[in-house]
Amino acid sequence: MRIFLNRTLTPMRGIWMILSVAITCACAVEKPTLPDTEEAAYPAIERMIEVMERVRQRHPDLDRLSYERLVNHALEGMLSSLDPHSSFIHPEMATATAENASLNPHVASLGITVGLRQGGPYISALSPHAVAADLSKALNASLLRIDGQEATSMKLPEVLAALTKAPGEISILTLKSPLEPKPIELRLTHRRVEDRALTHAELLSEHPHIAYLRLAQFSSDCHQLVESALDDLEDRGARALILDLRGNGGGDLQATVALLGLFLPPNTHVVSVRSREAEPEKLHTPKNQRRQRLYPIVVLIDRMSASASELTAACLQDLKRASIVGEVSYGKGSVQEIIPMSNRTALRLTIATYHSPSGRTPHQKGVSPDHLIPMTKADRETWERKWIIDTLPADQKKQLSEWQDPCIKKALSLLDNAQK
Repeated sequence: MRIFLNRTLTPMRGIWMILSVAITCACAVEKPTLPDTEEAAYPAIERMIEVMERVRQRHPDLDRLSYERLVNHALEGMLSSLDPHSSFIHPEMATATAENASLNPHVASLGITVGLRQGGPYISALSPHAVAADLSKALNASLLRIDGQEATSMKLPEVLAALTKAPGEISILTLKSPLEPKPIELRLTHRRVEDRALTHAELLSEHPHIAYLRLAQFSSDCHQLVESALDDLEDRGARALILDLRGNGGGDLQATVALLGLFLPPNTHVVSVRSREAEPEKLHTPKNQRRQRLYPIVVLIDRMSASASELTAACLQDLKRASIVGEVSYGKGSVQEIIPMSNRTALRLTIATYHSPSGRTPHQKGVSPDHLIPMTKADRETWERKWIIDTLPADQKKQLSEWQDPCIKKALSLLDNAQK
């Protein structure tokens, strides 16, 4: 195929030839499932090169116009346009994590993940908690100041140290968002990060035949913790279950399958993992089941329930094993892989999606409850304070004790009707 390049683009001819060869090789092995053909690649990349050259010729900030910087930021935009969980890992970030493998760039109490790129730190990802708090403008935003302290020259450990605070404390972040013409300032309250998987397991005082379990995360041993708790509660008279997955961001897939095995027959198909390169992998509940549980179940979800939480809710919903109450869930039903690239860069790329027994995926859609119970802002704030009630003053404890959780109220109504 003949390629025409404008004469002003001659400095890029060598790069163009390399890109052309790379595209031809990639397309030779690609399956015919893409929305366009090999020929469409050339004018698209020629357009990108033309824009890059125009920027280098006309933009006044010369220190921001290296090919390395322009290409890396273009790649960042490319990956972030695919889905919320794919991202480009800049060489600055790859170097920082290679130098200190123990660094965790995720600030769980704020629900943000910090990245590094040329120009300083930025917000590379948001957790379901941050999305629920309407921090969408923070995604891919440069981190200019933390509590008034200049952050653009901070190293990653310094950024993470400045963002480490106790629950209830405030961080003031000054950000330059790609969505806003001027810097924005956010006041973020650090929330409590639950380090336990199973935080509550009890019989409800006014409904002693109903067990209540709150699962905060799907740890590798969560199914064992849940099974042990259920054994105890059933021995004490439980004949129905409320499984609270609100705020649960997910976790271990195999533990999720094992947990589903507590409520479904042995060898039941519960999850499929689908990628472009292989046949779907079907996962089944364990072949052995120690105790059969046939009582009614209500699962609670909200906009922060993600990944394994969504799979659990979708599976039990598909198989008519539970009623789902709450809000539409977050919408993460995908698998990511870190793929090393040249020049100390890498991709965090979505490579597969999870699917429930009926074939649907929560990826970018979420799970719709059977009974929609929207949480008001006041209800959500009260619900989050409920889990730190021991740290609150007496007047707030009294207020919390009088609050009626609308999702629990609906679940009790459903379970009472199911047992009549």
